[in-house]
Formats: sequence, structure tokens, C-alpha cells
Amino acid sequence: MFLSVFDIFKIGVGPSSSHTMGPMVAAARFLDRLRGSPFQPHGLRASLHGSLAFTGVGHATDRAVILGLAGFVPESFDAARADAVMAEIAATKQVNPPDLPAMRFDPKEDLIFDYGPALAGHANGMILMATDAQGDVIAQETYYSIGGGFVVTEAELHAGENGPGAVPVRYPFESAEAMLTMARESGLSIATMKRANELTRRSPEELKAGIARIWSVMNACIERGLEGEGILPGGLKVKRRARGIHQALLAERGLNLTAPHVINDWMSVYAMAVNEENAAGGQVVTAPTNGAAGVVPAVIRYWLDHVPGASSDKIEDFLLTAAAIGGLIKHNASISGAECGCQAEVGSAASMAAAGLCAVMGGSPEQVENAAEIALEHHLGMTCDPVKGLVQVPCIERNGLGAIKAVSAASLALRGDGAHFMPLDNCIEAMRQTGADMSEKYKETALGGLAVNVPNC
Repeated sequence: MFLSVFDIFKIGVGPSSSHTMGPMVAAARFLDRLRGSPFQPHGLRASLHGSLAFTGVGHATDRAVILGLAGFVPESFDAARADAVMAEIAATKQVNPPDLPAMRFDPKEDLIFDYGPALAGHANGMILMATDAQGDVIAQETYYSIGGGFVVTEAELHAGENGPGAVPVRYPFESAEAMLTMARESGLSIATMKRANELTRRSPEELKAGIARIWSVMNACIERGLEGEGILPGGLKVKRRARGIHQALLAERGLNLTAPHVINDWMSVYAMAVNEENAAGGQVVTAPTNGAAGVVPAVIRYWLDHVPGASSDKIEDFLLTAAAIGGLIKHNASISGAECGCQAEVGSAASMAAAGLCAVMGGSPEQVENAAEIALEHHLGMTCDPVKGLVQVPCIERNGLGAIKAVSAASLALRGDGAHFMPLDNCIEAMRQTGADMSEKYKETALGGLAVNVPNC
């Protein structure tokens, strides 16, 4: 099992990695298939199933599919151009992707929200079709958006993560237990082992530049969020709060009467800034998902801005350690809210952030594993119940609390020697079992929990 740091941390667009980025990626992949097809496509159709149907409008899934079929991809998304293309498609009822002929696509007729049973492979399923001049289907593919921007076809889902010919890595740990054993035997940190694995895929220069870009985009997202004002889109009339909180915190700096617990507000405001940007459709980094994108960058900013001795030179170690933990959780359970609830999103993010912080503050591999376990354990059972299907309530504040839990978990782990009762592997398995038992109403369908207990006015 190998998941790159660039698989866990993907640069993309809000508001959802599984419901916005994933469908856009799937559409791009379908276009690539058509480019290699001997048939001449004249039209396109799409159907959304399961959670993609139930919360698709709130997550801008319809817009993502339309733009994906027009040739957009998350990593180079241009919001201004997207608006113009959407207007053009509405007027002409056709899409014009690069290196393909213009194809008929009427969003009102050719994009279907199927509210029946979900597809068999995953809660986030979609079917893309190409038609000939008579409207008959000449190409069709089923895609699953499995969380964090990851997309697989039906065949890939059944084949598993590593197909034939996968390049071996130096430290192929598939569990936290194996990771710790390899760390003890090699005398290396988790970040060092993860770096060695990454270097089987790319050069040292590419790895360094890529991770630097991840942090640059994360930090820029925080800064935009701290300056953003106004009402978030979607109809809930949720007001951006990060700017106001941040300005109040700046005004209080240096006052002797400031309570110690105000440091929690700093952690929260960094996370809220990211998730307000995400809710507005801005550029974010999956960490490991869009809905949980604020936790990891918030903890890094907290560490850089408020912890004595912090150095930006260690950000690479932070993100590599966090990616190692995120990879274990994805491989052995899930990072998808539609599959396991918010414990798989904010819970996973808090676990990753706790591990990263513990590592850069001098924690041993055993303490890092302990930090990750503490953070995940105390998110177990958390539902994904977004009001109106929007990644706003409770998601924005939930990232702030996830950051606070991550810092607390790292601090507790550093107070110990790494020995603890509940192994991370068992906690991950408990999360998987809890997600499997969780009612579908609480797994990103907006059919239960806070999503249905909202004010009447």
C-alpha cells in the first residue's frame, strides 16, 4: 500500500473534495477516454447517485460535472472563466472540451439526480455516457468518488489500490504496528521513512517543491479567509466570521488580562478561515478532504505563530508525517463522510494534524502514533449532517474544534513515553466498524441530525 503525500494533499476547489473535486476529475477522465475512442461522440449524459444526488446541489456537484465535461480540472480551476463557460453552456446546450468535437449537453435534461438506491460500489456514484447522433449510448463508465478527491472506476474499485507492476517502496507499512516496527528497526522517524517512499516516485527536488507548494496554497487560503467578508453562498445566509474574530484577537494581543484559553480562538480562526474559503468555492488543499481542509493548516499556523522554537524548515516533516497517518486511515477505513460520517473527515484530519505536530515538536514514532490515536478516538461516532447539504453548518466550526483536539492530543502524547492502552490500528478499525453501522441519514445525505433540526425562520 502506498499513498503519496500528493494523494492525501491535493490542490483543488471547494466546497467538497468528494462532491465537487471528485465529479470534476471523473468527468475529465471520461473525456480522456473519449479522446482515445474510435467513435465520434455527439452528446453527453450524466447521472448522480447516492450522496452525490441527495446533497449534490449544496455541494455544487452539478456545476462540477458540467465544468468537468467542458474540460475543467480542479488543480487549475479558473473561477472567472468557469462562470462564463457555464453561461455559454446554458445558452448553447453544448460543451466544447479541448481536443474533442462540440457535444450536445443540456444540463436540465442530460444531468440526472437519481434519488433511488445508491450504486453498489460506494455511496458517491455517478455514471457518465456518450451518445451518437441518434442519441444512443456508445460509451459509458461508472465512477465512484471515494473521498479526498480520489476517483475510481468500477473495475478499479474491484482491483484494489495497487495494481500489477506497482513500484515497490522502501518502507511498505500497511498498519501503524508495521510502521512502528520499521521505525524501531531502522532508527528512522516516520517522516524520514515516508520521504524515502516518496523518492521512489520522484526526485528530491520535485518532492521538496511539491510540498512547499502544498503549504503555500494552504497558507494563502488562511490569509484569504482572514480577509474575506460577506455572506457565504447557498441560501443559509451564513456570515463569514474569521475576519472579525481575527481582528479582535489582534487587538487583544499584549493585554495582560487576556485569558489563557484564548489560544483556542487562534487555532479555531485559522481553521475557520480555510473552511469559509472552501464554502465560498475557493482554492483549498484536501487535508485529507475539503470538508476537513482547515484542521492541518490551522495546526501548522498555530505552531509557527505561537510555539517557541517553531521553524518553517520542519513543515515538510509535519506534512509527511500527517500524510503517513492519513494513508493508514484511508487504506484501513475511510476518509469519506458519505462512507463513515464526519469521524472519517474531521476525525482523520485531527489525527493527521496531531501526528504532524507531535513529530515536529520532537516526539518519537511511538508518541506520534499515540497522538494520532488520541485525536481520532475522540471523534469516533461523529456524524456528517450538513444543513441543506452545504459545507457550512456545522462544518466550519467543526474544523476549529478539530484543530483544538489535535493540539491537545499531541500535547498529551508528548507528556508520555508513547506507551498507551489503545493502539491506533484498533482505533482505525473501530472507526470503520462505527461507519459501517451508522445510519445512512448521518452520512452526508442531509437527511438526519443537524440537517433536519434547523430553525423554522
